[in-house]
Amino acid sequence: MATRNLTGADFEAAINDNEIVLVDFWAAWCGPCRMFAPIFEAASEAHPDIVFAKVDTEAEQSLAAAARISSIPTLMAFKKGTLVFNQAGALPATALDELITAVRELDVEKALADAAAEAQAG
Repeated sequence: MATRNLTGADFEAAINDNEIVLVDFWAAWCGPCRMFAPIFEAASEAHPDIVFAKVDTEAEQSLAAAARISSIPTLMAFKKGTLVFNQAGALPATALDELITAVRELDVEKALADAAAEAQAG
């Protein structure tokens, strides 16, 4: 599955209506963004069951601001509507593959329950 572009109008639905969504926040003028783009695209082809989305921070400035993007590229991973990864910087292909594996294996409900229990105890 090829990457798809997200806008402020369809961002929330894409996150909530899909099991796993990886979002690349980028801009055309950003050199590291251009270097990461083919890695992200190749991963999208290798993992057709995951939504790979891109947000052009120049065209979607309000969405980038709402997501608190301060450096690009920034990669976010969502599982079952929950943000589970958020990191600025281009990832090499091996690190992106490791991230995809970790997100697939993550039990997000258990992680949220554990975090809530820890917050209550602390």
